[in-house]
Amino acid sequence: MNKEFENYLKTKNLSPNTIKAYSFALRQFQEEFHTVSHSHLCQYKLWLIEHYKPETVNLRIRAINCYLESIEKDNLKIPAVRLQQKNFLENVISQADYTYFKSQLKQDNEMLWYFVVRFLAATGARISELLQLKAEHIRIGYLDLYSKGGKLRRLYIPIRLQEEALEWMKAQNLQSGFIFLNQHGTRMTPRGISIQLKSLALRYNINPAVVYPHSFRHLFAKTFLERFNDIALLADLMGHESIETTRIYLRKTSTEQHNIVNRVVDW
Repeated sequence: MNKEFENYLKTKNLSPNTIKAYSFALRQFQEEFHTVSHSHLCQYKLWLIEHYKPETVNLRIRAINCYLESIEKDNLKIPAVRLQQKNFLENVISQADYTYFKSQLKQDNEMLWYFVVRFLAATGARISELLQLKAEHIRIGYLDLYSKGGKLRRLYIPIRLQEEALEWMKAQNLQSGFIFLNQHGTRMTPRGISIQLKSLALRYNINPAVVYPHSFRHLFAKTFLERFNDIALLADLMGHESIETTRIYLRKTSTEQHNIVNRVVDW
């Protein structure tokens, strides 16, 4: 059953990570329930709500609903839980901390990590997209990415970052292939990058809660809108399916909200 589901997912052109996540959800459901019924599906949803965050609950629900499609039982699909959207951004690295972080990395000759941080913040790349970057992409100034629906998105490399990266690549004699490699010469992993960023944040006395790969993507989006107020363009650059997803970047962070209240409210 699981193998058939995996084959079905592959026909949908889903990413390997999505296929893995969906397959896990089905196995999790099967461990508790041996038959698919409305009652069992509702029990599974309640169990998810008790044990996971809403985002994870909805991921598992999407997976199970996809499975129901594959076995032609669409009538049993279960609705997602409603997400309560916050009216502020949370745990996003500030421009000041980002500037300090990259300057310290450069000063300590941590150039590999300097460029990890620079590329994340200056391109808005997801961590999985960052790891696809090759020397060839740096030379031409962009990386073409294809979504699961076959839609093309171009990840642009700003000229100043491109020039700086080319100099670094020349010094490293890095002429082709992936550029973000670990000490064994193989591609870094998202988990490895996340762990090391936290470690570096602690070294430089930066709050580790705001230093994680997606935080720099948030910084890119927020700063881009502040300097060039075109939310439709930003949605395209970020690869968002809906502009509604991008609207969160019109909001302030909780720290910014607090600072504004402190400055404005004097009555």
